[in-house]
Amino acid sequence: MEDVLLNKKLQQITAVILHKKEELAEQKRHYHFYNHDVYVQLVPWRGKLIKIYAESISIDEELTFQILEKWGMEVANVLITLQLPLDIALEEISYYRNQIGEVITEEAKKENFSFDSFAKVISRYNLVVDKAVHWVSKSYMKDYTDKIQSAQYAIDELSIPVVRITKEIGVIPLVGEIDTHRAQILMENALNQGDAYKLRWLIIDLSAVPIIDTMVADQLFKVVAALKLIGIGVVLSGIRPEISLTMVQLGVKLSDIVTFNSLYRALDYANSQMQ
Repeated sequence: MEDVLLNKKLQQITAVILHKKEELAEQKRHYHFYNHDVYVQLVPWRGKLIKIYAESISIDEELTFQILEKWGMEVANVLITLQLPLDIALEEISYYRNQIGEVITEEAKKENFSFDSFAKVISRYNLVVDKAVHWVSKSYMKDYTDKIQSAQYAIDELSIPVVRITKEIGVIPLVGEIDTHRAQILMENALNQGDAYKLRWLIIDLSAVPIIDTMVADQLFKVVAALKLIGIGVVLSGIRPEISLTMVQLGVKLSDIVTFNSLYRALDYANSQMQ
């Protein structure tokens, strides 16, 4: 009987908070100087947060957590899209922890809650708020990391382009140091774009590569071998005197690869092979 009576009181508290939802949401407008567009984007999930907080008092705990997880993903997506910091969501969560906590306290006094009943309700409410922080932070960091990785992949793709010079001749102008990661991008771009463009020759220009060591040479051998397997001939250009000296000292041999010191001569050679 006591549990039934307590549940009824909890439902009443939920109803009170939901009744004040719009008022609570509007209160927050005055605490930040968001521009109008940002404010419009924040209002829907702020209203959802208040609703989740209100219903968490009287519905199943696990169901609340499931709803919070979905809400956290939505919030993270909004923040990332608007390029807003995570701090904004955490501040909103904290703000409404206090505001709704006061409503719960006032209603509990009116209903003459026992100390144990009040402690139980507040403890559960605080757990829900903590879960809100958890899911927003986790979702935000995942979305942020995914976006950074996507941007990095796009940068990598642009940093190693396949430039089509003629219908069947392409050039990859490499710039900067070649590490294992960039070597993999080189391999993928050379094979994918070379095949897509139906190239017969691909010139890999090393004029702007500062260092050619055994690792870089090994990666180049692999790219050349892979391209030959799909019928694309490879020419290396931009082999400067200091680079050639370093390669000789390291014992790197390019005897099976056609090389030139300039892109012009490499292109002239590729053209001659087409005739």
